[in-house]
Amino acid sequence: MIPTLRIFFSIVLISMLAVTGWASSHVALWEIPGSVGGHPWFIATLFDTYWAFLTFYCWVVYKERGWGARVLWLIAILLLGNIAMAVYMLIQLFRVPATAHIEAVLLRKA
Repeated sequence: MIPTLRIFFSIVLISMLAVTGWASSHVALWEIPGSVGGHPWFIATLFDTYWAFLTFYCWVVYKERGWGARVLWLIAILLLGNIAMAVYMLIQLFRVPATAHIEAVLLRKA
């Protein structure tokens, strides 16, 4: 399971970096037309996305013991989204052996 998750989150990270780089090379984020930024589905998608980020962050708060790391990960997740989340997951996944059970990743060390 661990090797599969390592591959999955590597794909997430690489694809997010690629699509973000591609989008950035076409138009700056602050140049999104008002008709898009004010569209109800755009707003709904942003709410959905940021609630998902904060839901993931609840697990980060559980895993991380220090407030410094918790705050830095919150900022990273809110600013970078799935890029930061994939990096966090890869860090967690490479801290355990490839033969470890998923509990070793999900649960906080005693």
